[in-house]
Amino acid sequence: MSDKSLFENYVLSAELEEAVEIATITKRPLLIRGEPGTGKTLLAEYLANKRKQVLFSWHIKSTSQAKEGLYFYDAVARLNDSRFSNEEAGKRVQNIENYIRLGALGLAFEKGDAVVLIDEIDKADIEFPNDLLLELDRMEFTIFETNRKITAKVRPLTIITSNNEKELPDAFLRRCIFHYIEFPNRDFMQEIVNQHFPHLDKDLMLRALDLFYHLRKRDELKKKPSTSELLDWIQILIQMGASLEDGRIPYPGALLKNEEDYRIFN
Repeated sequence: MSDKSLFENYVLSAELEEAVEIATITKRPLLIRGEPGTGKTLLAEYLANKRKQVLFSWHIKSTSQAKEGLYFYDAVARLNDSRFSNEEAGKRVQNIENYIRLGALGLAFEKGDAVVLIDEIDKADIEFPNDLLLELDRMEFTIFETNRKITAKVRPLTIITSNNEKELPDAFLRRCIFHYIEFPNRDFMQEIVNQHFPHLDKDLMLRALDLFYHLRKRDELKKKPSTSELLDWIQILIQMGASLEDGRIPYPGALLKNEEDYRIFN
């Protein structure tokens, strides 16, 4: 694979490029859905690099709360500092601002010209997206503990990804520009592979794509291999000097990610 970072080799389809442009014009968040491994998360890194903007990433967990993306008040650290009797610690404790940590959205608002990634929003509670509506609309929030208002100097480009694990609220969807990343057809996938492996032997690439799309057509597979897994597999083929001339699928663990699928080819 090229020495470039993955996001520097990112290839936008015409449809995705159009969706980014629409989100930029309307200044609305861009909600991206698609199969895992189709480059949803890398899109934000690619755009930040292309636009020479700072990227602030917020990777959502099942326990995430909307407030965490705005700011966090570290009450535990303040309590610990209050136990020290030295003058420096005492002065620090008196100023609550010393214990306020801005989250990804808060940092982007304060920074100005930036890209924000809210990754896998559907992992959180169903009310999580609605809890962000006001801040995403107004691009401002108030830190309750200090009454300080943080207002975006420039509205950041906000990329929100979803694996479609649960439905998102209608009120939230209405405020987003939506795009579904279709799985690349063979021609577009060849373009992606060429971008990542510009010196790859053409015969090897064509045989690899034949086997890859043959796998994806197998209805019995529980998890079809993704673009990122194809790229990993090709890198392995190059490093191991594989030829694929016999039509077998070597190193299937790079493509198949559960035991049922793995047994089909072993």
